[in-house]
Amino acid sequence: MRHVHVIVHGRVQGVGYRYGLREQAQKLGITGWVRNRRDDAVEAVLVGDPVAVDTALAWMEHGPAGAEVRSMETAGGAFATPLHDSFEVHPSA
Repeated sequence: MRHVHVIVHGRVQGVGYRYGLREQAQKLGITGWVRNRRDDAVEAVLVGDPVAVDTALAWMEHGPAGAEVRSMETAGGAFATPLHDSFEVHPSA
């Protein structure tokens, strides 16, 4: 299992980014969550197979149509216990 905390900066709110990420995560079998932040960034936690997490991270670099990703901050480790049993869109922080 791989656990990654991600903060995505750019035009990522109001373009369906969170729901697009949830769709990608569900297809890939990833658990975790995503939410908007007050600083106009999107924050997410991804937990899953390393290849699946890498695939989701590659999607996050571009996001859905209408998104403009300027930068991504990632932190995480190689082994983790799933925190959730699904991937959820959380309320804004």
